[in-house]
Amino acid sequence: MKFPVKILLLGSLGAALIALQWSGPTFSEESLKGMRVLVTGASTGIGEQVAYHYARMGAQIVITARREHVLKEVVKKCLDLGAQKALYIAADMAETADADRVVEFAEEQLKGLDYIVLNHIGPSPYAMWDGDVDHIRWLMQVNFHSYVKMAVKALPALEKTNGSIMVVSSLLGKMCAPFALPYTATKFALNGFFGSLQHELSMKHSNVTVTVCTLGLIDTESAMEKIKGYIDMPAYPAHFRGFI
Repeated sequence: MKFPVKILLLGSLGAALIALQWSGPTFSEESLKGMRVLVTGASTGIGEQVAYHYARMGAQIVITARREHVLKEVVKKCLDLGAQKALYIAADMAETADADRVVEFAEEQLKGLDYIVLNHIGPSPYAMWDGDVDHIRWLMQVNFHSYVKMAVKALPALEKTNGSIMVVSSLLGKMCAPFALPYTATKFALNGFFGSLQHELSMKHSNVTVTVCTLGLIDTESAMEKIKGYIDMPAYPAHFRGFI
């Protein structure tokens, strides 16, 4: 018996991520041809590369991010790469209504959904936390609450297609580290919610699968810019290092 499972492919530069349907000992790119895919945070970095991978395999794609002028360029490249259809919708996940609006747009334009790739993040400084609780509250809305809203909104459509939810998380959702406290808090929330959702959907014999992608540091432009100057910084003051 062959069991459908999900595999994750990281591109050669470590910036590309894509979830592919696997059935049997070999993978055929034809299996993604015509698949209806929503990718968030797709104007740059990981989300952009995910969109290009799906495009190369002939998928139908809706991408979203905040910057409309950048989304237009990504859509154009997706079509050049072979996407059957490529559309965009500009949205700000700090706005609670935008999460539902994006899913509704994708379902309407693509006549259903097969995959939803949740990848967007809000900006957060790479520095010691300054005690700004409001920033954590805002970042939780962008990095966590909007993910939950979009997943819940997409579930009925995904049930009809044996679809999949892919959640791009981080190693910082599994371990604690300095300089990224607000970001780390949101990733722990993502891992906890979607990890539990995996179990509950399985227990209910749902048609929908959930894949949580736990990534380490990826050399995207924004990530490299943030950590510049911190790479050689000692993790702890000298008088503590002998005890750790």
